[in-house]
Amino acid sequence: MVDSAEGARAPVKPSGVMNGSRYVPATSQSSLIVGVRVRPLLKTELAKGGRKDIIRVIDGKVVVVLDPDETKDYLDQVQNRTKEKQYTYDVAFDVHSTNVDVYNGTVRDLVSGVLYGINTTVFAYGATGSGKTYTMVGSPNDPGLMLLSLEKIFEDRDTLYVDEEFDVTCSYLEVYNEVIYDLLVKNSGPLELREDPEQGVLVAGLKHLTEALDGGNRRRKTESTDANAQSSRSHAVLEIMIRRTPKNHYKVQQLRAKLTLVDLAGGERAAKTNNDSRKLRDGSERAAETNNDGRKLRDGANINRSLLALA
Repeated sequence: MVDSAEGARAPVKPSGVMNGSRYVPATSQSSLIVGVRVRPLLKTELAKGGRKDIIRVIDGKVVVVLDPDETKDYLDQVQNRTKEKQYTYDVAFDVHSTNVDVYNGTVRDLVSGVLYGINTTVFAYGATGSGKTYTMVGSPNDPGLMLLSLEKIFEDRDTLYVDEEFDVTCSYLEVYNEVIYDLLVKNSGPLELREDPEQGVLVAGLKHLTEALDGGNRRRKTESTDANAQSSRSHAVLEIMIRRTPKNHYKVQQLRAKLTLVDLAGGERAAKTNNDSRKLRDGSERAAETNNDGRKLRDGANINRSLLALA
């Protein structure tokens, strides 16, 4: 990733036809970057017992899953058998990392690319209760990637692009059971997708605001499950659109780009009752973890189906 000192480079001027990719730092030109964040065990998990801290992060890229079986029989010891696994990612964060650490290691340079005209999407993906919403939204003391990205955009607007018309618009929506709702509107009704010849696919009737993320997050569909006391039942999508236009220019020249940050609903496992697996409509059998049934089970099936579409 590019060091923050490079942020002092001269801002790019919009032109009639621009290939913004040549202005993006070299470390941001990969089409896909995968990072992983390890969260600490919760107090409730420690209180229940049976949970062990077996995840280690090495050199900021390698995640080691230690062998949970501390007792080895004779053959395992002689043949040095182990269940330890190692996985390598573009970047990895341990349990001591803050949201600022995650932002600096993943999204910061991508935000700079958006200001140069590159459309960018960031997904928070993982099982329910893994800390996706905390990473994306955060808390007052540890703001998440959504707020940090907005802060960076407005900071650059006020320092690097003072001689331009610099417009920022935001929308915050959720996808719940394959229906779109506006999180910035109280009691929002279902919204429809429309295709615009210039801007591509849009959500008709979606409000655009630069604040109220906290209020929008409170409107998300949540339920209590055995895996998470406040499990998100929908995908939340924050879209930040920027438009740069030179002042006092006789031609209408604009640079447009969009940063999309997606807090995905957690992938779930269906409930088990009396040791019999309950099959979902997609035919999959899952072990007990969330202990869901009825509507929660149907929600989980829709969540898993939509996550599968990303694979």
